[in-house]
Amino acid sequence: MSGRSALRALPLTPDAFAPFGEVLTVPQTPGRRDYFDGGLANLRPGARPSVSLILGAPAAGATIEVTQIERHAFSSQSFLPLAPCRWLVVVAPETQPGRPDLSRAVAFLPAPGQGLTFAAGTWHAPLTVLEKPAPFAIVMWRDGGPEDEEFAPMEPLQISV
Repeated sequence: MSGRSALRALPLTPDAFAPFGEVLTVPQTPGRRDYFDGGLANLRPGARPSVSLILGAPAAGATIEVTQIERHAFSSQSFLPLAPCRWLVVVAPETQPGRPDLSRAVAFLPAPGQGLTFAAGTWHAPLTVLEKPAPFAIVMWRDGGPEDEEFAPMEPLQISV
């Protein structure tokens, strides 16, 4: 474990997550909820919509170590759980152009029925599923080039869940 104390994961709320994107919530009564004005964005005319299905492998333990952070500078990225599961979201603001500020990283635990959209350019850890494998749909725009995703080096960050 690094010299920094573990970052405690907080419940995912729309207000707390607003600087990084939008929380997507399934309606509690029959009906539909649309997300038009949120973080969905494609900033490259040549990029095409992409839907990926993933079965996330679980991370174990009460403390999770995050060793990688990434962003998609020109596309939002939405994560939609396809089954009830526990998962962890770690985000960091930008400190200088193109660099995440890991000292201000925030961790969230979505509630059942919550997905999210990372705003274009948001630094975030890869999908981190807790306890058991879980299926997700991921929606974003890609053009197949190197700017589809960017990774930044980081010291391991401990997250208490």
